Amino acid sequence: MATDQNLLPLRSVHSMPVVFGAGASIGVLGGMIGLGGAEFRLPLLIGLFGFAALSAVIVNKAMSLVVVLAALPARLAAVPAAEIAARWPVAVNLLAGSLLGAWAGASWAVRMRSSTLYKVLAVLMVFMAGALVITHTTTLGTLDLPMAAQVPAGVVAGFGIGVVAAIMGVAGGELLIPTIVLLFGESIKTAGSLSLVVSLPTMLVAFARYSRDGSFAVLGANRRFVLVLAAGSVAGAVLGGLLLGVFPDTVLIPVLAVILLVSAYKLARHD
Repeated sequence: MATDQNLLPLRSVHSMPVVFGAGASIGVLGGMIGLGGAEFRLPLLIGLFGFAALSAVIVNKAMSLVVVLAALPARLAAVPAAEIAARWPVAVNLLAGSLLGAWAGASWAVRMRSSTLYKVLAVLMVFMAGALVITHTTTLGTLDLPMAAQVPAGVVAGFGIGVVAAIMGVAGGELLIPTIVLLFGESIKTAGSLSLVVSLPTMLVAFARYSRDGSFAVLGANRRFVLVLAAGSVAGAVLGGLLLGVFPDTVLIPVLAVILLVSAYKLARHD
């Protein structure tokens, strides 16, 4: 059963323009680097809007699902569905691990004490900062593994990504994209579309596990907040996508990494 962090927060007293603006700001940050920005939204839900750890994770997961669904049409326009379908073995390989990882991660999250979950989230934020820097400042090659090693490596990687995505409430694209490039030798563009194919069912499995403990009550109790935040997140992601490449990665990525590290420090000290 879920522990005390499942207690619902008070209904948000923040004005809806503030909520929309916060969602839009996070969407812009993510859109400028080609991601959804969920890793930046999580500490905002806890620090600014006062959600308990598990409640924040579930709201963040709902936002991530909305952003991924909104991104699908643009991705299908950039990379034809037939091209994605031709690479179904890559998606199946990763899903074999990520679906199990999502279930396991959600199970662990609902059983953690609030104080433990805050610290776990802090560690994962540091991990995300490192992944962000490595992915955007280095040239990703391919490991050229033989099939006998590639398949189990894909399952293990998928499991780890599923765990992280479920515990943080993120889609996991920031981890899936470099994994697909490194293990399977796909281009960044194709990897971005494949990551959505893997993310959607992985998020749904995490949702299914969270729903067993009544954790979704936080969404119903804050329905208006969630809808406005979702609208802001999608609008911001679209704007951020239009700004993609406007700011050089040499400036943007270190700033975003620092934001993640500061957020991790605050989460670790959260009472």
